[in-house]
Amino acid sequence: METIWFALVALMLTAYVVLDGFDLGAGALHLIAARTDEERRKLLQSIGPVWDGNEVWLLAAGGTLFYAFPLLYASSFSGFYLPLCIVLWLLVFRAIGIEFRAHLDNPVWRDFFDVLFSLASLLLLVLFGAALGNVIRGVPLGQDHYFFVPLWTDFLPGAQPGALDWYTVLCAVMTVAAVSLHGALYIILKTAGALNARMRTVVKVLWPAVGVGTVASLVATVAVRPRVLDNYFTAPAGWIIPALVAAGLLGVFHFTRKGQERNAFLSSCLYLTAMLGGAAFGLYPVLLPASGDPALSLTIHNAAAGVSSLRIGLIWWSIGMAIAIGYFVLVYSMFRGKVEQHDGGHG
Repeated sequence: METIWFALVALMLTAYVVLDGFDLGAGALHLIAARTDEERRKLLQSIGPVWDGNEVWLLAAGGTLFYAFPLLYASSFSGFYLPLCIVLWLLVFRAIGIEFRAHLDNPVWRDFFDVLFSLASLLLLVLFGAALGNVIRGVPLGQDHYFFVPLWTDFLPGAQPGALDWYTVLCAVMTVAAVSLHGALYIILKTAGALNARMRTVVKVLWPAVGVGTVASLVATVAVRPRVLDNYFTAPAGWIIPALVAAGLLGVFHFTRKGQERNAFLSSCLYLTAMLGGAAFGLYPVLLPASGDPALSLTIHNAAAGVSSLRIGLIWWSIGMAIAIGYFVLVYSMFRGKVEQHDGGHG
């Protein structure tokens, strides 16, 4: 039962990255690729109908984590308290930038909200990437399963690392590049004209950077946490995950060249899903590794709620998920196709 909930939490976090990822990526590129007021309106209108719904996956993942693995929830929210508070404020600022821009017909305020939206999106990607790096690398868990990490120590991974070291910074940079590429592909799918052409140029720049970053991050992960490969050798079927990573990345290149916008975006979805799936597969059954004594790590066994609670919760989770999936299918079907200048109220 614990394994099922581990997979569900991983699935929901992946759904958040894939769905809200193109919103965040578009936001990070908002000031760079969209240069006129009309182009910025189109960019916001392309994500306007779905961005707030996409964020629900983050809340749902947090709620699921609290229900299924309460000790992990308590430990991580305590140890990462300050970064999580910053994430909360950045989500608020990002929403303000999206929603308020259309309500003030003043170029100064429009520019202010553009900067707010773009900067909040970029910083969220940095924090999410660094957080993933911390989870993979491990944190200094104590006997009580709680921890504290300073912002940085000697900038090197070890038994007492800081939140930022060369590995977590690499993860942050890699996250910014990969999710920005994802966002650019979504904007290409949803727009036409000069903005579409400029995003294609962005993809040409970001794709090789993401390719190099993928190899570098995988090598660095093995160097920092060699045990991440144990499950791959125990269950060789897991090697299909790196193959899917490569297939997704090559698909982005191939379909972008062919002008097949939807397939290029779906290839990016495959790439992100495989990258996160590979991390989850490598960590299992560990939820939060200890950077010191591995015996102190939080696992699906010592951090899970009672089995009876997990069984009952699975029923209610299934009902809620069926409703959520139905909602998302309806929304995305209603707003499919290219956006027009008059579409929606955002921007």
